[in-house]
Amino acid sequence: MNHLLRSHAPISDAGWTLLDEEARERLTPPLAARKLVDFSGPHGWDYSATNLGRTSALASAPSAGVSGLKRQVLPLVELRADFELSRAELRDADRGAEDVDLEALDNAAHQIALAENVAVFHGWQDAITGMSEASPHDVLELGEDTDSYPARVAGAVERLQCDGITGPYGVALGREQYRRVVETAEHGGYLLFDHLRKIVEGPLVWAPGARGAVVVSLRGGDFLFESGQDLSIGYDSYDADVVRLYLQESFSFRVVTPEAAVALTA
Repeated sequence: MNHLLRSHAPISDAGWTLLDEEARERLTPPLAARKLVDFSGPHGWDYSATNLGRTSALASAPSAGVSGLKRQVLPLVELRADFELSRAELRDADRGAEDVDLEALDNAAHQIALAENVAVFHGWQDAITGMSEASPHDVLELGEDTDSYPARVAGAVERLQCDGITGPYGVALGREQYRRVVETAEHGGYLLFDHLRKIVEGPLVWAPGARGAVVVSLRGGDFLFESGQDLSIGYDSYDADVVRLYLQESFSFRVVTPEAAVALTA
């Protein structure tokens, strides 16, 4: 990954190991979209477009007697979150400090994970069509009362089944909705979390950035996430006090079967 210029940063090998481990730890829980879609890659930083297997006719050709077609591709998009770390803290880490202040890295990891979730579930204007905006199903209202959650989720599953979309299914829950689910016990003490998992026969995923919830088929082939460069830390510059770094990724996302997701508004 020469384009990340990590070898030019005033950071030791041990320091890079610490940062990579911290980033991995912080990114794994909130990257909800990847837990519900087909993931391909990483294919590398120089991978620029996803083949769509389609063509469009060209209005003219270079000479008479021939026709022309243009291959259609989906360009990858890039996400980047910049942050700064104290050089003094990094030096303390090399000395063996266990309580190194990496809050800026943690914040950047959360921001870029949230952005990826929003792009996949709700779309990114002029770049990515998200699940909820592509879905032809009427948006269901999840509501404020958790007593209604099982009926709403079951209704979403039924809509998928009526369209021939088989399971198992998964549910991406926004931060507030996930909190309500995990802290709620229904009448008789049965956990709402377990009830919903039984309905969908799949995972309930904490998805910061998701607005409400999205019920998704996990049968495969409906939602395709193609990674160019997976999330990585790169080096930008430094001065006497701080090192300027960034988290970066490139990816494309395709909704192959719009009917395979149902959005539930908050």
